[in-house]
Amino acid sequence: MLRRVWKPLAATTVLIGTPSYLYYTFTKQQTFDLAVKVRGADGIPIMANRTFSLLSQNAVKDRLVENASSDSFSRPDSTVWRYATASVAANDPLEDAHADAIIARDPSDPSAPGDWLFFTVMDGHGGPHTSRLLSKTLINAVVLELSSLIHSQDVPKSGLLEKLKLMFRTSSPRFREDPQNPERISLAIRNAFTKLDQELINAPLSVLAANLDAESIKKNILPDLSKHPLALQTMLPAVSGSCALMAVFDTAHRHLYVACSGDSRAVAGIWEENEQGQGSWRVEVLSEDQTGRNPNELKRIQSEHPPDEAGSVIRAGRVLGGLEPSRAFGDARSIQTIVDSGPFRLNRAFLVGNNQPLRSPPSSFKTPPYVTATPVVTHRDFDFGSVARPSRSPASRFVVLATDGLWDKLSSEDVVALVGGHLKGLKGVVSKTALPELVPTTSGAPTVEGKDKKRNSSSGSWSFEDENISSHLIRNAFGGGDAENLRKLMSIPAPTARSYRDDTTVTVVWWEDGQEGKAKIVTFSSDNIKAKL
Repeated sequence: MLRRVWKPLAATTVLIGTPSYLYYTFTKQQTFDLAVKVRGADGIPIMANRTFSLLSQNAVKDRLVENASSDSFSRPDSTVWRYATASVAANDPLEDAHADAIIARDPSDPSAPGDWLFFTVMDGHGGPHTSRLLSKTLINAVVLELSSLIHSQDVPKSGLLEKLKLMFRTSSPRFREDPQNPERISLAIRNAFTKLDQELINAPLSVLAANLDAESIKKNILPDLSKHPLALQTMLPAVSGSCALMAVFDTAHRHLYVACSGDSRAVAGIWEENEQGQGSWRVEVLSEDQTGRNPNELKRIQSEHPPDEAGSVIRAGRVLGGLEPSRAFGDARSIQTIVDSGPFRLNRAFLVGNNQPLRSPPSSFKTPPYVTATPVVTHRDFDFGSVARPSRSPASRFVVLATDGLWDKLSSEDVVALVGGHLKGLKGVVSKTALPELVPTTSGAPTVEGKDKKRNSSSGSWSFEDENISSHLIRNAFGGGDAENLRKLMSIPAPTARSYRDDTTVTVVWWEDGQEGKAKIVTFSSDNIKAKL
């Protein structure tokens, strides 16, 4: 095509013909049309074609790695830990968030040495306010609760009363129990989530209480606090919401805890070999999608409300027909009536004056709360019953934490195979039918689906080109080896993009035993170690 067009142009005036051709060929913006839902003149939604600019492949790659990061560190037991995170937005601003921390055990801890490793992803809704707050506070809340548990049986320095208390505690079967056993650790994590959510929800009430005088209370007068410096800072995280998924690695005991509040998901891949040296990745799903489509969640929610609400608390898999996750932080509108009714309307006090009033609750809103942040916490050994074989694979175990934007497009088996292929060093485009031969998988714990899945077709191909393993997963969720479809999906701007994909955040953690010298050594004085527990 280039030669056919170039020849007649070459016969024209060079100063005019050549620049004109180059401009037309190389700078004309590519576009594509997409049918989108819009409101007609009468306010009724209709479908209409819209034209959008098409991103180049390089621009797509830039967006995939824009929020990507990775790190690795080695500990004195010669285990090398690696982790990578990436986020791609569909909303503007991005409503997802994430956080991680390495907490060294205090030398006075009987289980020292060892670390606590924390990795979290948050999936916000109704704005980024709750997820952003959680990214700054959730790990700290869990660390505080674990610290209180671990040090709750410290020997008192002096005092007859304290010695008597200790004597009775140690004589009781309940307190003779190791404070670091998995059940108590799981309970501490669960309590940390619940307490933090209560603080988040009650923060506006505290501001209101501090600004009420006796006369206002007597006359039932509500002050206008919309311009108070803490008005939006406390109210917005309470009325928006966020799911949260946390993985806690206790390296001293080689335990893994996964806490899930919402419909994000954690999945592990475990490399297993038979006697002939043939191996496969076992897929272990570490959490359940918590929505009304999960039979366990449906049963729980129905049991918490009167029988006459059994058919309305969950409609079309959603809480009261609206919110999809059945567990989440914030969402005060679904939790307590004081936001929309009662003697002191927080909505009127904080939000109306800022032109951000809440929607009225649905008619089925009768017996709140309908949403809880209390997570389901599971525990297992992070060896997963496998034996590491570093000579056969760069890593023999990994954990993927991701918001539901990934699981809308990929299955748990897809994700384990894609990570396994990346760790194996696959490059280029691989057909979806060929990957199972290159990276075989087997099923462990089944996935409890909590969403109405509309996943990618089983035909097509995967792409192995990204260095960051989390960006690699997002690329394959949004198109994989189909470069044109990937470009189109990534080119749709907010808010239209939300109808075709969700905010997506992925963290992958993998570790290698006995790999001295393969990563930087992190000491207890490193900035990577946030604190001691």
